[in-house]
Amino acid sequence: MKKTSTPLISTLSGLLFIMFFTCSTAIAQSDSKSIEIAENVMTAMGGDEAWERTRYIKWTFFGRRDWIWNKWTGDIRCEVPESDTRIAMNIHSNQGEVYAHGQVQTHPDSVEKFLTFGFKAWINDSYWLVMPFKMQDPGVVLTYIGIKPDMDATDCDVVQMTFNEVGVTPDNKYHVYVDPSTSMITQWDYFSNFDDEEPRFSSPWKDYQEYGDIMLSSDRGNSKLDGISVHNHLPEALFKDVTKKASELK
Repeated sequence: MKKTSTPLISTLSGLLFIMFFTCSTAIAQSDSKSIEIAENVMTAMGGDEAWERTRYIKWTFFGRRDWIWNKWTGDIRCEVPESDTRIAMNIHSNQGEVYAHGQVQTHPDSVEKFLTFGFKAWINDSYWLVMPFKMQDPGVVLTYIGIKPDMDATDCDVVQMTFNEVGVTPDNKYHVYVDPSTSMITQWDYFSNFDDEEPRFSSPWKDYQEYGDIMLSSDRGNSKLDGISVHNHLPEALFKDVTKKASELK
């Protein structure tokens, strides 16, 4: 098996962009063993009710983008420190505000460009953080592969995730490694195309910690998801005011 660490991603192309919803549509297409494993993963991560109670999640994606997500409303805030870009938008309405190039953007084409970027970046970046909670999303098909060793030579149950007409790149697939003794994901392998025999990359899922009522993992090998935190209350201005940095809004 190809065992490489996660690359520091500079573009969004080639990665899975998958919509986040919760229902049982995909369950009928998945085998019973995989469903049981996915449900055990959810329980190990805190459970469905804890996931539903979780309101605000903050994190930094590989040192490139800072995120605040109101999971209840779909409001998100993205800050790109390198370019001093700030996007506050709603992922359901695709409406929002943009600060870039030293000013609030007002031209419709510019606003649309940045909101499209923000939406796709959120889908990608949040999947790297909360994928274990999304294994039974609609359109996700789970197939049990068998037992294989992960990077640390731990024998794991391996579940293949493919996608039935969902996401921007539905030809992707993942192999997800689950430690049967803990029901925690320890590794994923990413395949650009369903027919690929070797993954484009493999990366670990390590450093699980409890945030609020849920467990999240920050370690992806050479890359880290930093600044993870869960909150019950945050200022509404974070999702409306792009004239200031998040650290300046109270």
